[in-house]
Amino acid sequence: MTPATKIGASIAVATGLYAISYGALGVAAGLNLWQVMALSLLMFTGGSQFAFIGVIAGGGSPGAAFGAATLLGVRNAVYGMQIKAMLRPHGLKKLLAAQVTIDESTATAAGQSDPAEQKRGFWVAGIGVYVLWNIFTVAGALLGDALGDPKAWGLDGAAVAAFLGLLWPRLKSAEPVAIATVCALATVLAIPLVPPGVPILVAALVAGVWGYFGRGPATEGLEPDVEPRTTRENSE
Repeated sequence: MTPATKIGASIAVATGLYAISYGALGVAAGLNLWQVMALSLLMFTGGSQFAFIGVIAGGGSPGAAFGAATLLGVRNAVYGMQIKAMLRPHGLKKLLAAQVTIDESTATAAGQSDPAEQKRGFWVAGIGVYVLWNIFTVAGALLGDALGDPKAWGLDGAAVAAFLGLLWPRLKSAEPVAIATVCALATVLAIPLVPPGVPILVAALVAGVWGYFGRGPATEGLEPDVEPRTTRENSE
């Protein structure tokens, strides 16, 4: 088992377990089992799913819930562009990659320097999270209140810890540390002001502005470890 495979598998388990909370909360919000399952199978983006059931639980309309979920899902389009440049999937793989392009699979792939490891990390994390997320969605929906508060089991912190594990090896110089610090501060400041899930978009915006106005090498691609396509072609 390669390093990327191990990371992807651990990320899949940590994230998948948190779907127990989603399943239980979805049923508590008034959705039936099939509706809760459909969101995991088709929408498949945790932040958007929690936003959806949060609006429904608060008495909001399905349209408002869909709007909130869509807002949080925009980031996956950005991830999609990065994954396309990084892995260059074709045919049916492109469709499958689009479905499993989420925070976890993108972060796992971006954390690898070897192209082969990037692919392994992406697919193991993406497919692993998809399978386990749907399994534990059903478990959470069926067991419901019998599980108690998911925080008591540490499930809310498992995914966060996994992301920190991915981030830490990337902090090799002053600039990444500075970006991470500023983004973390922006997230903390945004939490009491905006709906759940939006703070990460604020952090992404801050990082994007920093990158746009930064003075990185002109040949740097979407991810520091990924050469732009033109550079690869010219070197051949």
